[in-house]
Amino acid sequence: MNDEKLIWTEKSSKELLKTVVFDVTSRHSVSADGLEGDYIVVNARDWVIVIPDLEEDFLMVKQWRHGEKALSVEFPGGVIDAGEDPEQAARRELLEETGYEAGTITKLASFNPNPALFSNHVHVYLAEDLKKTSDQDLDEDEYVNFFRMSKSEVISKMGTPEMPHGLMGSALGLYLARKQK
Repeated sequence: MNDEKLIWTEKSSKELLKTVVFDVTSRHSVSADGLEGDYIVVNARDWVIVIPDLEEDFLMVKQWRHGEKALSVEFPGGVIDAGEDPEQAARRELLEETGYEAGTITKLASFNPNPALFSNHVHVYLAEDLKKTSDQDLDEDEYVNFFRMSKSEVISKMGTPEMPHGLMGSALGLYLARKQK
């Protein structure tokens, strides 16, 4: 197998839409055998998902998701600020959304949410040795409730209307794989 024949070369990129959250570009690319095409790519900042492990529970957040038009129960997380590394962002998001700090934080993985369409990555962290140190400190447009949920309930509800976020399922899978070792 020759993987070189699978690689496309980007010849140009044109911004189609710029928003506060992401940009949409059209990338004109050429295959190794000369086929040309325009491909739409969403560019957004990287973000983090934090799995707060607290005894037999996880700390979870509930917030409104505009795309789903519903409340969604998720692990804490958010966008990485400019100049911030992913671990710093994970610690910050955990503290902002729950008021808890992690004594130990471990990177589980980084992956692209959908490499066919997106250029960014999500970084998943396991937060342990948790200690409540403050109240929530949310952004102006952030409305988030946090609570404890048993690990067994999170596992059983993942992928239901209450927990529809696919990346949370991926994060949970990484957690379960780590705990099996």
